[in-house]
Amino acid sequence: MKILAFAASSSRKSINKALVAYAANLLKAEIIKNAEVEIIDMNDFETALYSIDREKESGIPERVQKFYKKIGAADALLISYAEHNGYYTAVFKNLLDWTSRIDRKIYQGKPAVLLSTSPGSRGARRVLEVAKKTASSLGMDMKADLSVPHFNDNFDRAAGKITNTNIKATLNAALATLIKS
Repeated sequence: MKILAFAASSSRKSINKALVAYAANLLKAEIIKNAEVEIIDMNDFETALYSIDREKESGIPERVQKFYKKIGAADALLISYAEHNGYYTAVFKNLLDWTSRIDRKIYQGKPAVLLSTSPGSRGARRVLEVAKKTASSLGMDMKADLSVPHFNDNFDRAAGKITNTNIKATLNAALATLIKS
């Protein structure tokens, strides 16, 4: 099974990148042992802001086409959303806008587990709710979701793992939903 994993953030030290990397490694180590996991970085897909004029002048950027193809080549998705003002990060929203010009069903029917985290008590739940509400209209088969609150209290950055046993168990259960896909 091929899993495509990414954090919807361009921050080099993103806590959502740390969370999705941990989840991807956990998935491969404990849940789907023969999984082939690819973790991609949003910085590799950053492009000029979408506009219809830019699209007419230059077409769909190669980076956007590559992102869409990576989704198509995967069997399942693992995404962790960073929250900016209750919504997607600008880099991710822009990538969604561009990719939707290739196919409105960006996620191509792929099963997915959605994650989010923040240093605060809400764990980026607002952006996770936005992602959940738009999942099916963007062609995603959302299997499970998990918001991790108080990231710095529940994740050991040096060890790269969740320290809260309840959160880890909930994450394991969420990741296990991909087996049934």
